[in-house]
Parts: sequence; C-alpha cells; structure tokens
Amino acid sequence: MKVSARFMLSHPAHWVALGFGSGLSPKAPGTMGTLWAWLCWWAVHDRLSVSEQGLLILLATLIGWWACTVTAQHLEVCDPSAIVWDEVVAFWLILWLILPTSFWGQLTAFALFRFFDAAKPGPVGWADAQFKGFGWRGGFGILFDDFVAAFCTLLVISLWRWL
Repeated sequence: MKVSARFMLSHPAHWVALGFGSGLSPKAPGTMGTLWAWLCWWAVHDRLSVSEQGLLILLATLIGWWACTVTAQHLEVCDPSAIVWDEVVAFWLILWLILPTSFWGQLTAFALFRFFDAAKPGPVGWADAQFKGFGWRGGFGILFDDFVAAFCTLLVISLWRWL
C-alpha cells in the first residue's frame, strides 16, 4: 500500500504514526518527524509542568505503540520510513531531559539524535534488530531503537557537559 495523505486520513493510527503528516515527506521523513517534534515541544512545553511533560511523553509512547503497530500492519512493512512517531517521542524525551538549554544546545541534541537514529551505530543497531516483525512486538521495536538513540544522545550530551 502506498503512503499518502489519503492513507494517513483513513485511520486515526495512521495519523499519529505518520507524525500528523510529517512522515509523508518524500525525503528524510525521520528528520521531518524530528523537526515536527521540536516545533511541537516549543509550542507546549511552557504550558505544562515538568511532571505533565513526562506524562505526555508516557501517553504519547503508549498511543504511539498502538499507532505504529496498526500502521505497520496496514502498510505490510515491519518498520516503514513514513512512520515517524518513534522519532517524535524519542526527541521529546531528549528535550524534556535537557531543557532548559539554548537553541544551540537543542540543535546539537537534534543533530546527535539524527546521527544515532540514521547511522544506527553500536547499541542503536543492536536495538533495531531486536524486535522485528508485526504485531505488538514489532510495534515496540519501531519505538525501541529510537529510545536507544535518545539514550545515546543524552549520554554524549552528559559527557560533554561533564568535561
């Protein structure tokens, strides 16, 4: 099945999994999804307490698990590039944990996360291979490697700040 605006609008899970349209980008959908996540975080983070932000990330992860599972099954592809909700929640987690920081700090986090997510070095590549397939396990796998990429990003930022 072809990923299109029509496909996205055909089911609520598709709308979420495709990052409200950001995953429809013909080039670098993961980067577009991460940019969309960054813009959304700017719009909401000042309106929510730190604990509410954490709850938002938790709920977005659980809803995303469902949405990614359903959308991958409907597309008949284990981890389609158009599914970007994994980038969204992982980057929200990064921003939640590093803020307050400057624009340049956020940009550095963005670049590091995109590197780890796209290149999949070491633990990210391992995580990407762990939960392949369809169903709830496969839906979790879509999210899992991005959370590992987020952890690697946070580790690099922590080491940088420590040094």
